[in-house]
Amino acid sequence: MEKTINVMMTTAPRARSIQVLVIIMFASTPVVTGGGVFANTQWTDSHATFYGGNDGNGTMGGACGYGNLYCRGYGLQSTALSSTLCNNGLTCGACFEIKCRLTDTKWCYPNGGSIKITATNLCPANPARPTNNGGWCKPPRTHFDLSVPMFTKLAKYVAGILPVQFRRIPCVKSGGIRFVMSGNPWFNLVLVYNVAGGGNVVSMQMKGSKTNWFTMRHNWGQNWELSQKLQGQAISSR
Repeated sequence: MEKTINVMMTTAPRARSIQVLVIIMFASTPVVTGGGVFANTQWTDSHATFYGGNDGNGTMGGACGYGNLYCRGYGLQSTALSSTLCNNGLTCGACFEIKCRLTDTKWCYPNGGSIKITATNLCPANPARPTNNGGWCKPPRTHFDLSVPMFTKLAKYVAGILPVQFRRIPCVKSGGIRFVMSGNPWFNLVLVYNVAGGGNVVSMQMKGSKTNWFTMRHNWGQNWELSQKLQGQAISSR
């Protein structure tokens, strides 16, 4: 199924009108990794830790390119993913539901329920440590590094590493898809965020009103680039 969204934007300083057309692909086949098209997943065993301090300030920025997560609308309802889930940044923007495995630890809150979070960062692997003792984000592990406020919704702070279950869920975002455009006349860089539904964008194309479609290159996180001069043209993306 295709979902098509049209967004009108004006960029400073030239107040150039830009039409952005984004097409997000969905599929019904369950998958565990965040790459490829969107799909719900079954509950899957994993683990979670926390980072960034009690105020969550250390979770700002990160490998997805969103910068200030409050400005982007994600706040502290976010997570860093192990590389197994992060898929070189293509899972940035995806949403997950996480709950504590009550029978596997004494630190879970009995009525903690679940949390819903958005992938905004990468949890780097620690090759010097085994996966059962500090190398929590090493492949092939699936792992979630949460903000402290989100971790402590599920369990006590002293838990450190928490046995959890997770599943991929649709993102519920308000205000529509957002774009940050930068670059110069010969280089276009687009950051995509606030994507509802599937949440993550896995491919993009761009064209000018006088050109055909060009496939954009994945730069990093949710930044997409195109080295084409489109100055003075109406721009569309999909």
